Amino acid sequence: MLLGVNIDHIATLREARKINDPNPLDALSICKFSGADQITIHLREDRRHIHDLDAKAIIEQSALPINLECSINSDIIDIVCKLKPYRATLVPENRDEVTTEGGLDLEKNFNKIDAAIEKLKENNIEVSLFIDPNNKSIELANMLEVPWIELHTGSYANIYAMLYTNLKHTQHSIKELELNQIELKNRLNRSFEELKTASNFASNLGLKVAAGHGLNYQNVKSICTIKEIVELNIGQSIIARSVFTGLASAITEMKKLINE
Repeated sequence: MLLGVNIDHIATLREARKINDPNPLDALSICKFSGADQITIHLREDRRHIHDLDAKAIIEQSALPINLECSINSDIIDIVCKLKPYRATLVPENRDEVTTEGGLDLEKNFNKIDAAIEKLKENNIEVSLFIDPNNKSIELANMLEVPWIELHTGSYANIYAMLYTNLKHTQHSIKELELNQIELKNRLNRSFEELKTASNFASNLGLKVAAGHGLNYQNVKSICTIKEIVELNIGQSIIARSVFTGLASAITEMKKLINE
């Protein structure tokens, strides 16, 4: 299974003080020599972390392929076409969100997404669509003739977090906590099965399947059992771990987990 390391949050730390340190470029060689297969960055419309110059320098200097996440905004697509990353992953974007909240609405935005895909293809940029794990979205992605999809794992990750931190909420009775744990386990199983079914469906259509969002050192192992998923893109948990262990160790540990 391939590992794309999202380095956005190195830039987030930099932007906290509006200075030039830490520099996302410094992560490139560490990612390569620690076993990462790809660098992922998100050029957001509000430039809250990665800036245009960051993206340009990372694409020019990285020895690893660059997966550039971006919205379908036409101005952003024009910039991506000039930058020419190895892959562009089209994602929904809401400036008020803390992080991406779900997959692209392919049905509502079909024509706009189709136009963005055609422009990217004309510039020899591989395209992936970040979508929710359901058959309708996968069918529409297949109609749009992209080689890759990335399944949004946020729902699975959020339920996992609720399940395994729930006992800290001591205002509930033990009986209530036990009932809630059972319901959360059922929800987690359903969310996992949705990802598994969607991956199988997409693979049978000939789509290459990646997954990401909210994955961390605790919840990733189950996702790794889904054989149709060939790539994971993980950022926040790796950068958070690196604060304490160093980036090389954080990447090596994640790579070991996903390949056990």
